[in-house]
Amino acid sequence: MKQISGKHFASLVSRHGWILSRVNGSHHIFTKAGQTARLVVPVHGNQPLKIGLLRALMKVVGLEEKDL
Repeated sequence: MKQISGKHFASLVSRHGWILSRVNGSHHIFTKAGQTARLVVPVHGNQPLKIGLLRALMKVVGLEEKDL
């Protein structure tokens, strides 16, 4: 699986209809109308997200590996 940074993933999520609700330190919290889940993306500069976290976030958003 390709590793991407939290900054890149945050921009990808916002293109899929998620709205940046607030920022708490380095964690960007996204919400989407009609969904109860909220998405917390750690943005630590250009450091890549860990594979397990990336897969869990992709599952919530509904992304596949080809969408990265």
